[in-house]
Amino acid sequence: MITQRSKTQVKAQVGRTQSSSCRIVREPALYSRLCGIPAHSVFLESRFFSKIAHFIPCHKTDNATNIADLFFKDVVRLHGIPRTIVSDRDVKFLSYFWKTLWGKLGTNLLFSTTCHPQTDGQTEVVTRTLLTLLHSIIQKNLKNWEECLPHIEFAYNRSVHSATNCSPFAVLYGFNPLTPLDLLPLPIDEQASLDGKKKAEAVKQLHERVRQNIEQRTEQYAKQANKGRKKVVFEPGDWVWVHMRKEQFLAQRHSKL
Repeated sequence: MITQRSKTQVKAQVGRTQSSSCRIVREPALYSRLCGIPAHSVFLESRFFSKIAHFIPCHKTDNATNIADLFFKDVVRLHGIPRTIVSDRDVKFLSYFWKTLWGKLGTNLLFSTTCHPQTDGQTEVVTRTLLTLLHSIIQKNLKNWEECLPHIEFAYNRSVHSATNCSPFAVLYGFNPLTPLDLLPLPIDEQASLDGKKKAEAVKQLHERVRQNIEQRTEQYAKQANKGRKKVVFEPGDWVWVHMRKEQFLAQRHSKL
């Protein structure tokens, strides 16, 4: 057992990737992340179904109470109370106040781990996109990054998402908000006119297409990820190695091992 424990593991990872279920708009999963920016931070929130994201400026010194205030001010007032929140293990999200607050409201809290960051993969992608857009727009003028956030958020939410083949705005509202280019006069035959019934039916069909696109893309991700994994079925009484986090055995674990 000592020899097996000391050897480097070269086998394929055990266990298949489990995809998140595609929830409808009324039951959103929510992903939260604190993204570091020089001298300040961005509280990043992204929805699983519509893929809409909100970039909220904050300070690195903000505690869980401050983050909760920002959340209610900029997210809850637009989308309501979420059923589920998936976040990283930032101390603010692990605090007693944060857990008590959402426990009282009936929201289920889920956390990603250092051993499996794929849990919060969507937010990882949104974070990279946000940083790329910030670097492209502000370049060396770091003082006005906060002023750019609303414009970056609007541009992100109006762009077509690869998983849904629609923009987050189109999924959420059924249409894309106007831009300066849209205010230019158009020929009459290009102006769309839908009554209420047709509009409601169009939104339903749009959401169904989005759901199918998300499920299809998720299956593709899982298939690709499972190429390096193997399916193993354990029976009662089998011996297995369990990887425990180092904070559970402080006296017996070393950071370099």
